[in-house]
Amino acid sequence: MPQLAAPSALAVTMGEPAGIGAEITMKAWATRNEAQLPPFFLIDDPDRIDALAQRSNLDAPVARISEPEEAAAVFPSALPVLPIALDGPVTPGHPNKATARAVVGAIDLAVEWALSGRIAGMVTNPIQKQVLYAVGFDYPGHTEYLADLSGEGVTPVMMLACPGLRVVPVTVHLSLREAILAIDRDAVVLQSMITWRALRDDFGIAAPRIAVAALNPHAGEGGALGAEETDIIGPAIEILRDRGLDITGPLPADSMFHEAARSTYDVAICMYHDQALIPLKTLNFEQGVNVTLGLPFVRTSPDHGTALSIAGTGTANPASLISALNMANSIAQRRTAVALPAAQV
Repeated sequence: MPQLAAPSALAVTMGEPAGIGAEITMKAWATRNEAQLPPFFLIDDPDRIDALAQRSNLDAPVARISEPEEAAAVFPSALPVLPIALDGPVTPGHPNKATARAVVGAIDLAVEWALSGRIAGMVTNPIQKQVLYAVGFDYPGHTEYLADLSGEGVTPVMMLACPGLRVVPVTVHLSLREAILAIDRDAVVLQSMITWRALRDDFGIAAPRIAVAALNPHAGEGGALGAEETDIIGPAIEILRDRGLDITGPLPADSMFHEAARSTYDVAICMYHDQALIPLKTLNFEQGVNVTLGLPFVRTSPDHGTALSIAGTGTANPASLISALNMANSIAQRRTAVALPAAQV
């Protein structure tokens, strides 16, 4: 059987043009050798990127490409940029709704190429959702939009990872009141199963250990401080144990993120957004990565926003994007290896 060809590069989407996406992408490229980065290309306006590099005194020569397959050959000497037209001017720190169509278009292109196998995966720069609503973007965030583009039967799971901690929030972009109402047994079971499979298949952890956070203080104190642990989370954990998972909980959230506790599990399943993201961003804000599990392609992202307040100042830190690129590459390589016959690996 012939060996399958591995896709040559990762696609990086532009994100909000008025934010720091282009700057951190150029800075990441400049560290390509030191950080041992895989080949990647940026979907953006090459003239804009070149002008920004010169204005910000960034060492990132730009090379225009027309197809994703050209990126790998160009990457060692220049940042490959695959053009997409912007319909309006870009001023750092000041989003322009005229550029929204290009932002969404870059995501659409990357998904199309990922699904067809032309790229190794996609890394998305942060978006400014309020601006995208002007062109009919009706999703809470990247995660939900990517799942919709992936077709029927896809359940996306948002995992945040940094050295020393991985977390998954069962509910994501909801108000706290809505999140509490949205927690149910089936959601905890499904998200935990998808996470377990991803840790095994994409991260190479043979027997993933899962810790599940409680919702209420002191894990509900046996129902005295809330019934979610006894009525929802506990029963979900029992179902998962019956399926053979190494899983513990519900654990009091105030005592499961110190160093000794983190050494006992590979991922923490949390009940809502901030319960997951606060410990991770406190532990390692600079290197956090957002990775979407459950998709038919590889997608990661920096774990920060558009940083409009510092856009154009040249002070943005590319560390999270660098981590996202390396994680996407690692997952893509593992998936490619699994796809090859044993004799070909």
